[in-house]
Order: sequence, then structure tokens, then C-alpha cells
Amino acid sequence: MLLYVDDMLITFKNKSTIEKLKGQMKDLGEAKRILGMEIERHGEGKVSLTQKAYLQKVLQKFNIGSDTKSVSVSLALHFKLSAKMSPKTVDERECMSYMPYGIIVVNSLIYA
Repeated sequence: MLLYVDDMLITFKNKSTIEKLKGQMKDLGEAKRILGMEIERHGEGKVSLTQKAYLQKVLQKFNIGSDTKSVSVSLALHFKLSAKMSPKTVDERECMSYMPYGIIVVNSLIYA
């Protein structure tokens, strides 16, 4: 069970504990977002996080219209990305500024 109270997300397995806590705090209802991600509920006890709003902003930023087709593409299992691979020095960042547009889009999507 998730509860959103005064900019805090509180979770307990026991619903009675949440009810007791709610009596002591202002109830803002069920949480809808956390850390920029949307919270979707799928029945009793099932929750997922999505980044639809972020992805919409990425598409809008790069003028990719809603009329484009979406496809599912899996990365190869051996393909690993990490923060260590990002540019660290001014020279590396400058070099990255000349990278093709597609790389920027892909990097935005990898962030998601």
C-alpha cells in the first residue's frame, strides 16, 4: 500500500498502520508521481512506474511527431552502459557536442 502525504511517499504492508498514520497527517490521496515518474496501479497490490511524460518531452524536444511508429527493440545482452562511459573532461564533452543527432536522442532514451 502506498500513501502520499506532504511530499512524502510512505509504504507499508499493513493497511491499518497506514490508516493510523493518516489520522495523524493530512491525506493528499494516492501518490500519482515520484521522482518524475508516474505511478500506475494494476489491481490489488500491483504498481508500476512509467516515464511517459519524460519520453513525451524527449520526442517533443527532437520534433519527433506522434504520427511516428513505435517499435520494441531489445539491446544485446552483452551491451552494457554505465555512468563511467559518459564524458568527464571538457575535451570529451566538446567532442560529444559534435556527435550526430541520433546519438543525442539515443542517450536521452537510455537515461529513461
